[in-house]
Amino acid sequence: MNTRKTGTREEWLAARLELLDAEKALTRRSDALARQRQALPWVRVDKAYRFETGRGSVSLADLFRGRSQLLVYHFMFGPDYAAGCPSCSAIADGFNGSVVHLENHDMAFTAVSRAPLAKLHAFQQRMGWTFPWASAPDGEFGFDFNVAFTEEQLRKGSVDYNYQSVDVRPALKAGADGFVGQIAAMTQTGVATYLREMPGMSAFALEDDIVYHTYSTYARGLDALWGMYPWLDRAPRGRDENGVWWRHHDKYDQR
Repeated sequence: MNTRKTGTREEWLAARLELLDAEKALTRRSDALARQRQALPWVRVDKAYRFETGRGSVSLADLFRGRSQLLVYHFMFGPDYAAGCPSCSAIADGFNGSVVHLENHDMAFTAVSRAPLAKLHAFQQRMGWTFPWASAPDGEFGFDFNVAFTEEQLRKGSVDYNYQSVDVRPALKAGADGFVGQIAAMTQTGVATYLREMPGMSAFALEDDIVYHTYSTYARGLDALWGMYPWLDRAPRGRDENGVWWRHHDKYDQR
């Protein structure tokens, strides 16, 4: 049964103008947040991370490909996954076409995962993507940026993710019947294996041959990068969040 209220065009216009004021306020707040984000202190990256790419083994500085800024998407694709995380894949569908435009703004882009490069390239071809994708097989990069976790960490029942301690025990207990289990099945893994990866995004700057970490975001912080979300938010029924994997990021964001 449709419980939505109906009204005249005049009533709709009055409500729409009220909403417009709120939308403009949000835009101004978003602009202010962007300036605050860009004002974060830069942290020098001294560790010598190595990545496997189509150009061979490269350093973090090499991922800049001659540019001064680097954006990294931490794609959930663990060594034991048979396919990429469906949520990350939906996000990748959105940013795949943006890479060339980012490059024209002095920004390099790459996705990084722990799966072997051959497995990443096979999935990339299957999905029709062209963005750069690097493998970090030793896992250090993912562990240091809190998007990869050890079996021991999971056994303890909590991991540090999104700047807080996250209790993974409910997901582990629910197993294959829980919402995480259903998503894990899409990667042909179990919950414990699937939860060794989490999504995120990090930004870096290169200045005087020194790499700096400038920003990272996780969980619901990725919503703005999920290309279809702004469209869904403007549709009559929104994101249809009664679905299983639409709410995936909410489960790991208690803030």
